[in-house]
Amino acid sequence: MKRIVSGWAAIIGLVASAALQAQTYPSKPIKIIVAYPAGQGTDIATRYLADQISRDLGQPIIIDNRPGAGGNVGTEATAKAHPDGYTLTMGTNATHVLNEFLYTKIPFNAGHDFEPVVMVGTFPMVLAVASSSPLTTARQLVDAVKTAPRSADIALPSTSARLVVELLKERSAVPLFGVPYKGASIAITDLIGGQLTAIVDTPTSLRPHLQSGKLRAIAVTSRQPSSLVPGVSSVAEQGFPDFDVIAWNALYAPRGTPTQIIQTLNAAFNKALQRPETRQRLLELGFEPAGGTPESLQAFGRSERQKWQVVISTAGLKAD
Repeated sequence: MKRIVSGWAAIIGLVASAALQAQTYPSKPIKIIVAYPAGQGTDIATRYLADQISRDLGQPIIIDNRPGAGGNVGTEATAKAHPDGYTLTMGTNATHVLNEFLYTKIPFNAGHDFEPVVMVGTFPMVLAVASSSPLTTARQLVDAVKTAPRSADIALPSTSARLVVELLKERSAVPLFGVPYKGASIAITDLIGGQLTAIVDTPTSLRPHLQSGKLRAIAVTSRQPSSLVPGVSSVAEQGFPDFDVIAWNALYAPRGTPTQIIQTLNAAFNKALQRPETRQRLLELGFEPAGGTPESLQAFGRSERQKWQVVISTAGLKAD
């Protein structure tokens, strides 16, 4: 009986301690793990937001870059961290959806091992061609391939780009040919040099070349046009009404993080994301500011996993 009472006392003590920590949170610096190198888009946006939110929370927010294995290294570190709100991760559509289906073995369960906090920002991918190309729409690209199969070599500098092309192949039933690249700079050079037909990449990466006139955007992959690429219609508007692909960043905590801490973080990020100056800066960085509840992020993640599991499985895609 004494052992039982002692056991219950220990449990009650742990619960009380967790409750007290939640009430006083944050009482020390917070770490956000970014599963990509410093200087990459997710890293830059996270550092900017961390600076804004640390002022509201009254504690420093430290960015810990842990790249590797397509984002799996840093994401695993967060999944295994103590769920006290002091270790978080800035997740992406790759780390929290796509990698689950692309990698044969993955050391965490993205749908189970994390508590969703808030959607931070979204952005479409952009389909672009060299300014010398006669193509002006994604529909023209598809029609050109129908008349001359394998006539379109499309540069793929990322996993998201690869999936855009796979989905467009599925919806158009034409044999688009993706050419993998390890980075955007060489791909853009080859495109401008006439060695490729098109490229799929982020608005941030393509913006300088679009502004200089060396490249021309012919479609965005979100269902609706995006203010990040003004004046460019969506693939959906060009004859593929169910086409909708966005990349995104969202904040996650390890599973088991107290609800009160999740709510504190959610409120802080939503407050920052509603500030006009924050929204303008994120747009300049290539992100559509988002926000919302943990529940809405959870539902969005489920729908994304259902969608991409089918596409990846059908195409037989695997991580290189």
